[in-house]
Amino acid sequence: MPTAKMHADELDVDSDLVRRLIAEQFPQWASLPVAEVPSAGTDNAMYRLGDDMVVRLPRRPDGARQVAREQRWLPLLAPHLPLAVPVPLGRGEPAPGYGQPWSVLRWLDGENAFDAPITDLVDAAVGLGRFVVALRRADATGGRASWRGGPVEANDTYVRAAIRDLGADGRVDPAAATALWEEVVRLPQWDGDPVWLHGDLLPGNLLTEAGRLTAVIDFGGLGVGDPAADMLAAWAVFTAGTRASFRAAAEVDDATWARGRGWALCFGLMAEHHYRKTNPVLAAVAHRTAAEALAD
Repeated sequence: MPTAKMHADELDVDSDLVRRLIAEQFPQWASLPVAEVPSAGTDNAMYRLGDDMVVRLPRRPDGARQVAREQRWLPLLAPHLPLAVPVPLGRGEPAPGYGQPWSVLRWLDGENAFDAPITDLVDAAVGLGRFVVALRRADATGGRASWRGGPVEANDTYVRAAIRDLGADGRVDPAAATALWEEVVRLPQWDGDPVWLHGDLLPGNLLTEAGRLTAVIDFGGLGVGDPAADMLAAWAVFTAGTRASFRAAAEVDDATWARGRGWALCFGLMAEHHYRKTNPVLAAVAHRTAAEALAD
């Protein structure tokens, strides 16, 4: 019997396990082919199921919260969003050999924007800006806090450690990074009501077709909080020449935009520091994001 084994804190998932889980819990789909979807993501394993579905299984023991968020909120939010998002088609339950809940979702065509970069950046900037506005305007009653929904300066200890170590490795200018971070921690904080956030608008979580942005995926960080967190995309995805289009479409004030730049610096430094030896794709995204924030 295929099982999910613990390696450090990560669950080992393979196609045999997925086939067994589908056969046991969704026998109507048992005859459909299962194929792994390569991904540099760190939290979930993805397996395509037939032509129209994808199985998403947490790689970590605390993944149940992500599944619960997706299952509860995506069906309610999707009709209000201007870009396609995954819609749950089934919820898998913990089983022998794999003790986490998991999801079957509608498959969305396209490739992630890291592997297939956006070529029409202005169109994408406007589209993604309108997406975060639509998300922000949805009723947030009952929403749990996003992992990036609170004050960015709560990460102060980790950011300063990253600056120290990346500076020693020659990966970042420590003086410039420290100066910008000092500006960030002095910014006025969000004092409005919490709003919906995707929380992780990185290239790997955006889908493209023929160079155009078509969908937003991976809502494991979905939650409520300060809208600045979704401004991270301005520096993670766009360029100096297209950020203004994103900002105008996203309809944010100066303070929110500045905190968003702080989130870009924070994510960039912390993720490169953490993943520089284990996940070169995510480390590259992080390095570019921090560099864009510093150069802006």
